[in-house]
Amino acid sequence: MSKSNTRLSVLASLALLAAGPSGAAASGDPGGGSGRLQTAVFAGGCFWGVDAVFRHVKGVVTVESGYAGGSGENASYEQVSSGTTGHAEAVRVSFDPVQVSYRQLLQVFFGVAHDPTQLNRQGPDVGSQYRSAIFYGDGAQQQAAAEAIQRLDAARGGGAPIVTQVAPLRQFYPAEAYHQNYLALHPAQPYIVIHDLPKLGKLRQRFPDLYR
Repeated sequence: MSKSNTRLSVLASLALLAAGPSGAAASGDPGGGSGRLQTAVFAGGCFWGVDAVFRHVKGVVTVESGYAGGSGENASYEQVSSGTTGHAEAVRVSFDPVQVSYRQLLQVFFGVAHDPTQLNRQGPDVGSQYRSAIFYGDGAQQQAAAEAIQRLDAARGGGAPIVTQVAPLRQFYPAEAYHQNYLALHPAQPYIVIHDLPKLGKLRQRFPDLYR
């Protein structure tokens, strides 16, 4: 399969993630239809860019950068950066399921926020703390994440596999204040300009109905 055909297949698969297995809009989507705020936790490399992407998604109420997936009763940037605690840099997304579904957040996570085929790294950042991961809060989120990965792998037609970890959320530790909303506060920082600002353009291009 050519690169162009593979890309079209992946984009088509992403478009289906917002629907249930039958392809219809899923009223039974995780967290959907209740009107109460729901929570999703994603890890996709440095949390600055992932945080910024989800802040620009309609229906997202709050985004908090932090650490998830490791051991210990606390986590700090210094500890996690050592690569010895098992934590990943992650974001906790609070969203209104009436406005945006969990499956739509998965679309954004896989299609914009990071590259899910990179193992224990994202771009220049290397280490297990930069791994791709979804930390689910219940069985519905676990199933939705597993189905999304299966569809994307099938759409890739033998390309690099999705390496995203799917694991239960045990604890989430908020990151230090200076990490929160980092892109908006430091838009001219070279790392942000090179690695993270382009993600916002990609979000607007691929998901115009979700962009705000």
